[in-house]
Amino acid sequence: MPTPSTLFFLPGALGRTEFWQPAAGLLTCPATQDHVTWPGFGGAPRDPDIHGVDDLASRLLARIDRPSALIAQSMGGVVAMLAALRRPELITHLVLSVTSGGMRMDAFDAQDWRPATRAAHPDLPDWFASYHEDLTPRLATLSIPTLLLWGDADPISPVAVGQRLASVLPRTALHVVRGGGHDLACAFASEVAPLIDRHLAS
Repeated sequence: MPTPSTLFFLPGALGRTEFWQPAAGLLTCPATQDHVTWPGFGGAPRDPDIHGVDDLASRLLARIDRPSALIAQSMGGVVAMLAALRRPELITHLVLSVTSGGMRMDAFDAQDWRPATRAAHPDLPDWFASYHEDLTPRLATLSIPTLLLWGDADPISPVAVGQRLASVLPRTALHVVRGGGHDLACAFASEVAPLIDRHLAS
């Protein structure tokens, strides 16, 4: 497996590009870092050509010209999965933190984040909140080395979600952070960064 030329950091449904910066700043991997923005989020201008999560995956793939790693938070993990399923030869590694991974969450007793997010941020595009495709049948085809990061105190994406992803994806390692919530990749950056470095070097 080649080493990644670029690390693409994908934010969650609020598009907070600063989310990954604490962990990214601790990485020793020499690859270029690219913190992806979502059009219409966090001050980024809207893009009239973006109509949903599939378009975000296409936009991401258009930026990848050499084998690279995708490091994704929550709903950003769905974009990462869609991109990896379309062009697996471009993705050397996946790092997925507290994401559905495109699976249906009904069976996991997960807290639905959508109503509160819509109420608190009514002006944001609803691409993530309205996405309902189930990628589960396709995930077994992904042989990309994948690191799964979960917290044992996350009501939005319980550990059972990570365990299910680990059972479906062929090449995975699941790490559970004690006391970690939905923001664990940021709040526990000093614990997460060495795990990412080790994974990218594998």
